[in-house]
Amino acid sequence: MNNTRNRNTKPNPLARPKRGPRQVQKKKESTLDPNLLIKKAKPTGQEGFQSKTSFTSLNLAKGVLRNLESKGYENMTNIQEQSIASLLDGRDLLGISNTGSGKTGAFLIPIIEHALKDPRQFTALIVTPTRELALQIEQEFISLGKGMHLQSATFIGGTNINTDMKALSKKLHVIVGTPGRLLDLTNRRLLKLNQVKTLVLDEFDRMLDMGFINDVKKLVGAMTQRNQTMLFSATLEASQKGLINGLLNNPVEVKINSGITTNENIEQGIIRVPEGKDKFVMLADLFQDRSMDKVIIFTETKRLADRLSKKLNESGVKSGLIHGNKSQNFRNKTIEQFKSGQTRVLVATDVAARGIDVADVSHVINYQLPMTMDSYIHRIGRTGRAGKTGHAITFVN
Repeated sequence: MNNTRNRNTKPNPLARPKRGPRQVQKKKESTLDPNLLIKKAKPTGQEGFQSKTSFTSLNLAKGVLRNLESKGYENMTNIQEQSIASLLDGRDLLGISNTGSGKTGAFLIPIIEHALKDPRQFTALIVTPTRELALQIEQEFISLGKGMHLQSATFIGGTNINTDMKALSKKLHVIVGTPGRLLDLTNRRLLKLNQVKTLVLDEFDRMLDMGFINDVKKLVGAMTQRNQTMLFSATLEASQKGLINGLLNNPVEVKINSGITTNENIEQGIIRVPEGKDKFVMLADLFQDRSMDKVIIFTETKRLADRLSKKLNESGVKSGLIHGNKSQNFRNKTIEQFKSGQTRVLVATDVAARGIDVADVSHVINYQLPMTMDSYIHRIGRTGRAGKTGHAITFVN
């Protein structure tokens, strides 16, 4: 994640800060009522996810239809059915739909169509809160645009700036990135946002949080030729309505879900940890159940994620690990190992809650109670995707 930092400050990474009694920060307490995290799944299967409308009903380029078919996509999902036609017409759009419901295709297909119509002039900017999500979106663009001579690049923290400079020396139809790196490239006058026509903010609710709002405003302000804006997310914060209104012009609003509730396809439950009981032992016991074959465990801190992954491996449960302190190459390799089944468990902080697109995650475990319902919704949204039933377990001390 590319949070903006004071560049005048150069902390010594080896120095351990000394804290006196007055400097110890009070531990943040979760605002969640654990009783709200107990919910029976109401599996709808493909209903509520997949529509009965074929992609062939749209006037799409033959190459796009061919690539959709090769990926096994025949019918649109509901978010796609209700979004794509308006986006092809150039409308602004606010889209709210559960994780794994096809939001990426909903904005990439119109972008590809617009790029094919005006390849010399068209450029779209897709901004995401996490590196993983940015990489995932570009891969989907490459597969959907295969054979159509459309160029793309991803700009994220933790990568070589010289590589970015080389990528920006050629015509790009799609630029994907995280706010901090995109703003850095803009400030260096390497990325010319006044040439960008289309803006997508994916997982915009997080983007408009305090950590990103100023970066986003600066990026938007530099897009003087912007004529289409799309905002997509699984959740919708009422407090962000003013910002949303300032970004969109007479938008189409598509809400497949309310933006404040969890996916109905997820069986949700809690495990209360009695005082004095070893929580890790309780966690390890869960893995006696072989149905827990692809599991993401979330922690609130990087340090705990490190410890948890190590202990799981020592106990015979193959585990990978990602958080903000890990290099991008490490994170990419870890996710690939999890996707391929080389590891059974992925331990992560919230850096992964919005950026991991892994099929068939059987369970999500909150080893610590999330701070907010918004965080909880995005975490457990890694399971129960594409109409399948998933399971979410939250430990409560």
